[in-house]
Amino acid sequence: MNRFKPVNQCDLPAAFYIKYYLKLLVSDFPEMDSVSGGRYPNPVQPGLTRVGWIGTGIMGSAMASRLLSAGYSLTVFSRTPSKTLTLLSAGATAASSAEAVAASSDVVFTMLSTPSSVRSVILSSLLPSSLPNLVLVDSTTSSPSLAAEISSAAVARSVFSVDAPVSGGDYGARDGTLAVFAGGDPSVVSWLSPLFDVLGRATYMGPAGTGQSAKIANQIAIGGSILGLSESLAFAEGVGLNLGLFLEAVRGGAAGSKAMEIFGERIVRRELGPGGFAEYMVKDLGMALDGKVALPGAALCYQLYLAMVANGDSKMGTHALISVIERINGRNKQRQHKEEEEKESVE
Repeated sequence: MNRFKPVNQCDLPAAFYIKYYLKLLVSDFPEMDSVSGGRYPNPVQPGLTRVGWIGTGIMGSAMASRLLSAGYSLTVFSRTPSKTLTLLSAGATAASSAEAVAASSDVVFTMLSTPSSVRSVILSSLLPSSLPNLVLVDSTTSSPSLAAEISSAAVARSVFSVDAPVSGGDYGARDGTLAVFAGGDPSVVSWLSPLFDVLGRATYMGPAGTGQSAKIANQIAIGGSILGLSESLAFAEGVGLNLGLFLEAVRGGAAGSKAMEIFGERIVRRELGPGGFAEYMVKDLGMALDGKVALPGAALCYQLYLAMVANGDSKMGTHALISVIERINGRNKQRQHKEEEEKESVE
């Protein structure tokens, strides 16, 4: 039976006939529609939904690795190709550019360093090369107003954008226990649930930009927590307490916190390398201190993290804030002298 029935060509525009006959062809040959098989609103499924990832630093690499391990095909791009090697060895595919990631993906995650990087990658590279129904997920801690701008630009291209910054550090990224703050179209956020579930626990915060606002509020809380933890450990050491015993004693009480669980032992062991860089906390708290709300505690934390950067410690972890407290008390020189003596005794 001939399905290509004649239609009065004076009644409808030419574009209609193109779509009409293409639809008939695709229904007869389903393989012709495989390109859009994993795109929104088709369900997210390992082996079907193609995931792109841009930004493979400490957090991005660990998060992307979890998606790869969960069975999703992964295409990655980084301005520093060496940072993708671990993912490539695990089965990811390398892309030559952000545009190439967009062309071969159904959903693209970005985990970048600054709002300016987000603007450049998403607005200048990804969106202009995106096909309809691509979903963009920005997990960078960035500006709420920029997230709203990206969302508007995405809508104009029939693309969907979700701002979904995360909290939980490198351990949370590795273990899949991140808190994900999602802003955007609720149906798209719901569609992304299988991917978010691999990364941690997602909470829908509201329209575009609210995910970023929630993350900034989170940074205010964690900055204050790290400062309190750092000062308590500095005091405990100063009065001669055993730091391990001190942490064990207070962990179950009101002073216990997630920050203590994540960072306490690392500080005591002097493992001050980054999960998140100290310089990123300067960026995050700087966005909080935009004049909308008076935040004296956040302002103090901001100044202390600025001091870390000035001391040359911008690439240390956020929990290395204790180094500033030690400098203020003159203990950094005492510690250096003690470490030198211990090194000499070993030699």
